[in-house]
Amino acid sequence: MGEPGDLLFDVAYPDRLSRGLVFIKWLLVIPHLVILYFLGLAVGVVTFIAWFAILFTGRYPRGLWDFTMMTMRWTARAHAYVGLMRDEYPPFGDEAYPVRFAAIYPEHLSRWKIFVKWLLIIPHVIVLYVLGFVWAIVTFVAWFAILFTGNYPRGLFDFSVGFNRWNYRVSLYILLLSDVFPPFGFGPDPAPPSEYQTQAGSAYGAA
Repeated sequence: MGEPGDLLFDVAYPDRLSRGLVFIKWLLVIPHLVILYFLGLAVGVVTFIAWFAILFTGRYPRGLWDFTMMTMRWTARAHAYVGLMRDEYPPFGDEAYPVRFAAIYPEHLSRWKIFVKWLLIIPHVIVLYVLGFVWAIVTFVAWFAILFTGNYPRGLFDFSVGFNRWNYRVSLYILLLSDVFPPFGFGPDPAPPSEYQTQAGSAYGAA
């Protein structure tokens, strides 16, 4: 059973991937990266405002929380595309895509944790930094696997999804969206989708 602040993240495993798209996904995703850069700047401002809101009220304003979650969900879709996990071009905005990224809005957040989250998360950052090199190698191997077979080897795919899940859970924590301390591991997800509050565009399924 999930709890408020738990992140539900998954990517639908594709039965087949385009061999030709592996050459140009990095180019096709550039418009998304440009928009996400500016949205990321906005998230920085939102997080600054939310820090004071949590300090004085114990709550992350719902509209700001939804905006940051939307930005992260958009980012996760773009990364799944350029990371070779899906072939469907990600939508501009918050529409359905075969990447699940959802969490229950926490009605209350700790006022004192906002002072120490950056410190508590350091062990995760160190481990993820090392795993990032492994993930780069996995993606490199997957590129050739897709080129020659049209498939992302399932074991490598699961590693990529797990690495991203761990990374996003840490991001959720450090961006003050959740008080749930991220587990040291790739998963699994804490609850089935039905346990999570419906979010616009969080639909998930094989295309």
